[in-house]
Amino acid sequence: MKSHIKEGNNLEIKRILTGDRPTGKLHIGHYFGSLQSRVKLQDKYETFIEVADVQALTDNFNNPEKVKRNVNEVLMDQLSIGIKPEKVTFFLQSMIPQIAELTVFYSNLVTIARLQRNPTVKTEIAQKREIFGESVTYGFLGYPVSQAADITAFEASIIPVGEDQLPLIEQCREIVRKFNSIYGETLKEPEAYLAQNKRIKGLDGNEKMGKSLGNAIYLADSNDEITKKVMNAVTDPKRIKKDDLGNPNVCMVAYYHNLFTKDEYENICDECKKGKRRMCIL
Repeated sequence: MKSHIKEGNNLEIKRILTGDRPTGKLHIGHYFGSLQSRVKLQDKYETFIEVADVQALTDNFNNPEKVKRNVNEVLMDQLSIGIKPEKVTFFLQSMIPQIAELTVFYSNLVTIARLQRNPTVKTEIAQKREIFGESVTYGFLGYPVSQAADITAFEASIIPVGEDQLPLIEQCREIVRKFNSIYGETLKEPEAYLAQNKRIKGLDGNEKMGKSLGNAIYLADSNDEITKKVMNAVTDPKRIKKDDLGNPNVCMVAYYHNLFTKDEYENICDECKKGKRRMCIL
């Protein structure tokens, strides 16, 4: 039985847990996908935000300095968009030994086959193999078990996620039910809080903006860096000259205008279609 709460519903449960892996700077995909919701939820519910450095090692074990270096970066990115430290509790995953203990116990409740069937895990394994050309580690395959330990260690009831992360929460719910069926009603079964915003496309038109894909605009980017990236974004390939009629539907700059400047979007698209706008600069 799948269960999730859609944004806008009345949430009666009080404790929320969310977080990020410190593998690099956060980008606007994170902002629209989850960070916006965190800013709103911090005023309503008890909020815990995890910096998941242990989970970051599942595919960065040979580069621990990268993970260590990005812990502060992830924290600063969140503070920059309005997360208030007086309203939320930040914690570093590696500093909570109970999470590691629970991960070991839960690993006995989940089969390898079940982890391999998890849609989110299957997608991410395929991406890793395409990039690195090798099989994933046991730690990477089992990271949904670690996530279940994060959630239950803090008795979180609401987990804000994007739609592509729903299978991970369902896996956690299965673990909780299995554990409770054996040891009694001990663990709290969480629900997913589904944000309205969907996955944000990358500068290259890829359906997902990602750090490893090199198609992201980061929250920490300077104005010059953003301008350079936008100038190289995918636009209408048929518009050769500035007066050519354009198609904003295939232009990533127009796509970002719809995210950031909705009040100007229709006018920008109209000018583009008529060949009156040289470039859809943000």
